[in-house]
Amino acid sequence: MGKIRWPAVWLLLLAILVIPVVLSQLLPQDQRSFSGVWLDDLEFREIAFRNQTQNLDLKGLLFIPSGDGPFPAAVIIHGSGTSVRNNAWYLTLVEHLQREGITVLLPDKRGSESSAGDWRTSSYEDLATDTLAAVEFLRSQGAVPISSIGVIGMSEGGRIAPIVATQSDELAFVVNMVGGAVPAHDALLYEEVHNIRQMGVLPGFAHLFAYAGRWSLIEIRRTQFWDSVGNFDPIQHWDGVTIPALVLYGVDDTNVPTNESVNRLEALGNPHIEVVVFEGSGHALETPVGKGISIIRVEVLNRISALVKEST
Repeated sequence: MGKIRWPAVWLLLLAILVIPVVLSQLLPQDQRSFSGVWLDDLEFREIAFRNQTQNLDLKGLLFIPSGDGPFPAAVIIHGSGTSVRNNAWYLTLVEHLQREGITVLLPDKRGSESSAGDWRTSSYEDLATDTLAAVEFLRSQGAVPISSIGVIGMSEGGRIAPIVATQSDELAFVVNMVGGAVPAHDALLYEEVHNIRQMGVLPGFAHLFAYAGRWSLIEIRRTQFWDSVGNFDPIQHWDGVTIPALVLYGVDDTNVPTNESVNRLEALGNPHIEVVVFEGSGHALETPVGKGISIIRVEVLNRISALVKEST
């Protein structure tokens, strides 16, 4: 048996890793600049409310339609990370709903903008209490006539949405916009794999690196956050939803495992949940290539506003 030539082996492995990455950078990418709505384009009121359960002072923006009302209303639940008010993805949805005669409360996520607290050390159940406080604010305030209230969870907010839906008797609807329906650690691995794959790394190596990356996030880099979130599984909460629920996914989502999420939700057999999957869209549910540059495709916007108005 011949002697293994380790320098040659290492060169081969290096070539397997590097060449696909280089080639992927040379291939044409989707370089579209998406159009969205910005805060200066909208009319709003700044509001303040309190999460009595966790003694937090929270703030946000209230977007009121023209007319006398009463209006259906929606509370937005933020996705991962720190929220900023001037976020075109959120505001594109907000503008559409406001134009359709729907009041929207866009809170500052705890620990973001003008809200107290720290999302980094908060569980999804903790964050759900912020949304419940926002719902109570809309229900009890008297300045804007409200006919019904629901919640719209965007990205990670879609994982929190069913918690809120099963803990409040005030809600008329719940929307999950690209929030995964798998355990938190599984969702993290899926996203890490695709982050690495997008660099051009071959699948087997991408999974290997993704496991290492997930471990470092959970055990070293973001320990507090992952200790708080744990291996949260939203499916048990979706099983208990008894109000009209709309769940929206994109086929090309590299942040959330669409197929597994759809399969798990459909396996519940919950007649209140409608799942819709859009071809040609990723995590933003953007307009497909060649059909426009809207940051959120019009079919998604219309689906959401239709549910809100039907639930009034």
